[in-house]
Amino acid sequence: MFSERISRLQGSLVREILAVANQPDVISFAGGLPAPQAMPKLDFTELPASLSQYGPSEGELWLREAVAAEMSKNGVPVNANDILILTGSQQGLDLAAKLFVDNDTPVLVEAPTFLAAVQCFSLYGAKFIEVGLTAHGPDLELLERKLREEKPRFAYLIPTFQNPSGVCYDEATRQRVADLFDEHNVVLLEDEPYRELVYDQCDRAPICSRLKRAAWIHFGTFSKTAIPGLRVAYLACHPSLMQNLYKLKQAADLHTNRQGQWAMHQLLTSADYPAHIARLREFYHQKRDIMAQALDKHFHDIADWAVPPGGLFFWVKLKANIDSYALLEPALAHKVAFMPGKPFYANERISNELRLNFSHASPERIDEGIKTLANVVRAHL
Repeated sequence: MFSERISRLQGSLVREILAVANQPDVISFAGGLPAPQAMPKLDFTELPASLSQYGPSEGELWLREAVAAEMSKNGVPVNANDILILTGSQQGLDLAAKLFVDNDTPVLVEAPTFLAAVQCFSLYGAKFIEVGLTAHGPDLELLERKLREEKPRFAYLIPTFQNPSGVCYDEATRQRVADLFDEHNVVLLEDEPYRELVYDQCDRAPICSRLKRAAWIHFGTFSKTAIPGLRVAYLACHPSLMQNLYKLKQAADLHTNRQGQWAMHQLLTSADYPAHIARLREFYHQKRDIMAQALDKHFHDIADWAVPPGGLFFWVKLKANIDSYALLEPALAHKVAFMPGKPFYANERISNELRLNFSHASPERIDEGIKTLANVVRAHL
């Protein structure tokens, strides 16, 4: 009755947890939800009536020009013709999977990696090649060997405040990764949803800006800096890929909603936009530090972690070899939600890691929730 790929269809654990975590008495460290008070106020009173009609599949020219200008500032010299507006960056992963993935297509990912990317690529039949992370980025020796021996169709990387680990590749690693991709002519899918949420100095130059030979797709989104419910994101890509990506976008949904595109253009080109980003950074920086203090206070003897220089997550590794998935039910019973490490690995394994989000819970509840979670962990030692 159903297509063959439905046998590979996976649910999203984070969506299932959020269904419980959204209850007002639950302290949620589970999702990557922006804080409601950090979202900008949008004014639709001057929305042009013409935007009620169908629009171009590639997205509105004025938004693509604004995105291209921002990317050029970040070292990626693109123009509007290199930009495709998406209905959320998850759509970009889906389009890329349709473009590249057949049954048993080798795909290289970080370990751990973004769980929704695993969900997406799995649906189309990807065979995952995992490369572990260090404090500076991927294990370069292993990456080189996997590129040489496994010959992946593409690699999906999150080099700036990686989800879930929070790692930010340093400059030397970014250059070496680019050199390896050029040498082996492997397509790079570079996802950077958190690049504007920087709290400590680190290199954020996109890897795609360093490529000389390899094709690439760069994904960006407004969900972390504006309003995720509008579902407006974008990709930029190597010219050889745009025609097929454009057709895939057209087949998927004709075009991204025009009202959302207009709202994002208004924000992106406003005089207040730099100040808005600065306020976001300060707001989340403070919440990151509050969670760091709470972890120092309550988790110091039971786990290890690094303070992320940006993004929205702590990646906490328990000192005991406990499956963190087994802690989820008792934590929820104590009204605290988190993401266990297991779903972030493309190839199934037991994980003693926890991803903790600091953006959504109030400062007062962060300490309370971390204390409760530490007690749950200790009860299972």
